[in-house]
Order: sequence, then C-alpha cells, then structure tokens
Amino acid sequence: MEWTPSLRYPDPAIRSLDPSFNRLRLPLASVERLWTGARWSEGPVWMGDWRCLLWSDIPNDRILRWEEETGTVSVFRKSSNNANGNTRDRKGRLVSCEHRGRRVVRTEYDGSITVLADSYQGKPLNSPNDVVVKSDGSIWFTDPPFGIGGWYEGEKHTPQHPHTNVYRVDGQTGEVTLVADDIDHPNGLAFSPDEKILYIVESRSEPRKILAYDVDGAKLRNKRVLIRCETGETPDGFRVDIEGNLWCGWGMGEPGLDGVKVFNSAGEPIGFIDLPERCANLAFGGRHRNRLFMAASHSLYSLYVNTQGCPGG
Repeated sequence: MEWTPSLRYPDPAIRSLDPSFNRLRLPLASVERLWTGARWSEGPVWMGDWRCLLWSDIPNDRILRWEEETGTVSVFRKSSNNANGNTRDRKGRLVSCEHRGRRVVRTEYDGSITVLADSYQGKPLNSPNDVVVKSDGSIWFTDPPFGIGGWYEGEKHTPQHPHTNVYRVDGQTGEVTLVADDIDHPNGLAFSPDEKILYIVESRSEPRKILAYDVDGAKLRNKRVLIRCETGETPDGFRVDIEGNLWCGWGMGEPGLDGVKVFNSAGEPIGFIDLPERCANLAFGGRHRNRLFMAASHSLYSLYVNTQGCPGG
C-alpha cells in the first residue's frame, strides 16, 4: 500500500476541529507508519519494560511485536487464538481477549497462560473483544459475537447468551459478573482518568454511539449517550488521556474520514488524525506515555502528542 509521510510541519494530517486541540498537538511531530503487512490490526498495548508494542493481527492468528530501539517487527505469539484486544494488568502481565478461544487470558511472567474468563452462568462467552484493567485489579471486557460470526476472525458458533454483554472479573476472587446487558454489541471501552466513568462503544446501533456509565464499585449506573455519531461513522477501540479526552479509532472508508477522532470529556469533537486506513484501536506508549500508537487495518502508525495516556488502558 502506497503511503508517503508528510514533509510539511505542522503535519496537515493532524487537524484541529476546535482551538482546544491545538495545545495537544506538537508542531514538529508527524504521523509515522511503523510497519505494514497485517490483515486486520487490533488491540495495541505498550510494554514499557520491554520497550516494545504488541498488537493483534486477528485473521492471521498472531500477536506481533514492534521494537522501539530497532523498529523491527516479529511474531510474539502464534497461534494467538485469534486474539483481539490486549492490555496489561497492574502487575504488568499481558491480558488478552481471544476470539477463537472465546475467553480472556493472562500471560504470566514465565509465559504460561491463565484463563480469567471463558463462560458465564455455565455457558461459553461469545468472543471477548476489548479489555481494560481498573486500579483495583478488576478486569472489564466486552463480549460481542464478532469472532463467532464466521471463519475469518475465529470460528463460527451460535451465541448462547440472549444479550451482548459487558463483564467484570474481580481482581481478588476471580469472580465473573455481568455489569451491562443493555448495549447493542459493545466494542471498545475505557475508563475516565478518575475511574468514575466507564465509556463503551455501542457498535450495532444506527448510528453508532459512545455510551457513558457511572462506576459504582463493581456496578454500572446511569447509562447515557456521550457521543452520537453521524451515519456511517465507525468508532471502534479508544483510549483516554490524563485530561479526559477520548482518542477514538475511526473510519468511514473515505479519504479524510479514516483515522483517529478526538473528543473532549463533554463529547465534543476537537481533533482528527488522518490515516490512509481505518483505525481499529490505539494505545499510548513510549517512556512518557505521550506516543500514540494506532492499529489501522493493515498497518501500525504512531504520533507523538502533547499529553499522556491514562494508566490501565
């Protein structure tokens, strides 16, 4: 796929939709393509102690690894059970959502795999999609049926739950509880900086929405719409910075409409990062968590920004 980085500064691919976005931009930073060659890139997570980024290539059934020091890319895990979303727990262990495994797993320090959740009320999960970890060690994940709808991103199965749910795994007991069953195919999710709000993408409503819930201990309350998208807009995975802005993977399949859309905490659009491909998910990384890594269709991109990502994303 042909792509040429900008030779102009500031990079015209980074657009302010509101003056408040200007302070989040770095005038001498531009969008970089780090690698291309995936079938569908998803679930980036920064591994600071390894100085690398891991991300999923779902149809190719692998997790890839990009090295910060050398820029080389290698296979971290194959088979990945068609892994999708990834994050780290508060002890630094990798937590992954597996489509084909229909489970959420943790990679231990010695490389062994611990299953955190694979069923609810005795029935298999659908295909866990995205995951975040709260500061109390609890793990929250979405469970739409995208990975069991066919043979491309997993294996075809019939869903066994009447709703598409969001679950919580207790960080102490490992108990899996249902926290939301009123979302039409929940997708990406992230906490606000103070962890008092959980944002979740509703990906089968028309148009799509980003919902907000108040977090009350182990429960969610006060469901509301934070962002109502335009018809055809496709928010997917997203992360939140320390100021409460939402950096959302975005796509409409048209030039100038694929990339990352940025909203403030009130749900107002303030910025856009143009990419030549639809962005599925992203993560903040680098030594200061000020480098935005974007998993976009076949490729991995990055951009240094003038803010930092929240821990736990």
